[in-house]
Amino acid sequence: MISIQSYLAEAKKHISDTGIVVIGNEAADLDSMASSLAYGYLLSLQDPRISVLPIMPIPRADFALRTEAVYVFKEACIDLNDVVFFDEVDFDKLMDNAKLVLVDHNKLASNLEKYNTRVVAVLDHHKDEGLYSAANPRIIETIGSTTSLVAGEFNRFNDEINRSLAVLIAGTILLDTVNLDDEAGRVTEADKEIAAQVLPLCPLSQQEFFDNVQKEKFNVAGLSTNDLLRKDYKEWQFATMKCGIGSALLPVSDWSEMDKDLAAGFAAFSKKQDLDVLLSMNAYTNPGFHRDLVLFCKSKDAHDALVSYLQEKGLDLTPLDLPVQKQGDSGFVGFYKQGNPGVSRKKLQPLLADFS
Repeated sequence: MISIQSYLAEAKKHISDTGIVVIGNEAADLDSMASSLAYGYLLSLQDPRISVLPIMPIPRADFALRTEAVYVFKEACIDLNDVVFFDEVDFDKLMDNAKLVLVDHNKLASNLEKYNTRVVAVLDHHKDEGLYSAANPRIIETIGSTTSLVAGEFNRFNDEINRSLAVLIAGTILLDTVNLDDEAGRVTEADKEIAAQVLPLCPLSQQEFFDNVQKEKFNVAGLSTNDLLRKDYKEWQFATMKCGIGSALLPVSDWSEMDKDLAAGFAAFSKKQDLDVLLSMNAYTNPGFHRDLVLFCKSKDAHDALVSYLQEKGLDLTPLDLPVQKQGDSGFVGFYKQGNPGVSRKKLQPLLADFS
């Protein structure tokens, strides 16, 4: 059996012959990227005649912002020279002949929706959007990590999970489930079973591996407001509202110390993306788990209406007393402590869709 490294090198070498593209969601977090590499590898093992290409849905330059992914890929001995990023291919030309497999999402991003009819398989752990009913497999389960679903497919086909693959899967599961902690409310028995299978193949202990990945995820040293917003960013076009949501890993108070004109940073990012609404969901531990929420709208009236709606939906928002909260020429920025930390981006997105 060829290694995952050899597989990636061959897939890149034969881009023009690609028959299947595997792609994660547009935020390109560790789960999305690890799942696309691992599942592409599995598909290539099942039928070596078909060239299967995982594509990271971000520019190569943005990968460095995913510090936890940089660490896990290095631990898994993944050569980044063999990994293909979205800005390195002519995706439209690629899709002239290729089919599409979605991992870690079950609805294509708006810029790729024209390829809906090319989707042939889905593996995901988000809310089921009810699309691609003919996809096979179509595995959408509430589970801690999509990599657990991918590993389950390796087991179903009796394909070996080797060291590199185990590191990719284990690192992702540990991060997504907060080290398999039941109290975090993310882990399932299926995640635990896969973790028990792959962790013995990893060079580090479970605790050391989790500590390292977690440390890298929260490493924001030297990042600008623009970097922090695009580090883990998703965008949706709802009925009447174009909305972007970033996920930053620090308290808003710390962020405002790093950037004395935070409001201008949000306004500039929103303008660049042509958004009606821009949010940042800030998660951090101090010492327990907390969330802050930053909300930028084009007007104070729009901001206040959305805050009122989110309060009705149970986010329990309390304004933070920060000097950067203000009305600017292009919109209004509000900063809040989120009293209900259980509302993640995955849960907020459908609420915003209903609001629009």
